[in-house]
Amino acid sequence: MTDPAGAHRYTHGHAESVLRSHRWRTAENSAAYLLDRLRPGLALLDVGAGPGTLTADLAERVAPGPVTALEATPSALEVTRTGLAGRGVAAELVVGDVHALDLPDGTFDVVHAHQVLQHVADPVRALAEMARVTRPGGVVAVRDSDYAAFTWWPRLPELDAWMALYQQVARANGGEPDAGRRLHAWAREAGLTRLHLGSSTWCFATPEDRAWWGGMWADRVTTSAMAEQAVADGYATAGDLERIADGWRAWAEHPDGWISLLHGEVVAEV
Repeated sequence: MTDPAGAHRYTHGHAESVLRSHRWRTAENSAAYLLDRLRPGLALLDVGAGPGTLTADLAERVAPGPVTALEATPSALEVTRTGLAGRGVAAELVVGDVHALDLPDGTFDVVHAHQVLQHVADPVRALAEMARVTRPGGVVAVRDSDYAAFTWWPRLPELDAWMALYQQVARANGGEPDAGRRLHAWAREAGLTRLHLGSSTWCFATPEDRAWWGGMWADRVTTSAMAEQAVADGYATAGDLERIADGWRAWAEHPDGWISLLHGEVVAEV
C-alpha cells in the first residue's frame, strides 16, 4: 500500500511465502460477517485484492453484478489478474490509492477491504474514501487483524520475539498492526454512523493446520519483504530470523500447539 506521497511501504510484500497465506483466504473464513448482505446484481469494489481468491468468492455471490479489484501497484495488480483469470472471474482491474480513489461518487453497492487498513498511512481517510464511492443504501465492509490480541500455546520465546519484531517493522512502515480494535473508532471518525460491529478468529490447532501455518511463517520471517527490511534497517540479524523460524517450526511440531488470531469487523451502512 502507498500513502498519498508514495512513501508508505507494504510490510508483507508479495513473496511466495506471503501469497501462500493470502491464497488460503475465502469468503467463508475471511468475510463471513458480510455474506448475508450480498446478492446477485450488486456492484462490488474490492480494495487490496491481493491474489484474488477472496475477490473471486465475493464476485460469485454478486454475479452478474460488476466487480472492480483495486491494488496499489501494477505488479500487485498482476497477481490479482492472474488469480482472477484462474477462477474465470471477469473484473475491472484498477491501480489506485485508497486515500484518494480515482472513482466517481456513489459507484458501488459494496466496498470491501480485508487486512488493508492496518497497512495504510491514514485509515480514517481511507474509510471516508470508501464511503464516498459507495451508493446510498450500500455498505463499506472492513476486517483487520489485531496482532497484540493474538494468543498461542506453548508460549515459546521465539514467537514472542516474532511478535515484537513484526510490531516494530509494521510501525516503522506507518502501519497499525493492532488495527482490529481500532476499526470502530476509525469508522466513527470517518463520519460513518450506521455501524455493525463484531469480531472473529482464525484458529490453527490440528497437526495439519499447525504444519501449514507454522511452516508458512517460518518461511515468511526469512524470505519476505518484512525479513529483508528487518535486516536492512537493523531490527534483526539473519541469525535472529532463523531462530524465530525455528521457533515457528517447533510450535508447529508441538502436540499442544494452538494459536488464535483475532480480527475486528465493521459493516457500515452508507
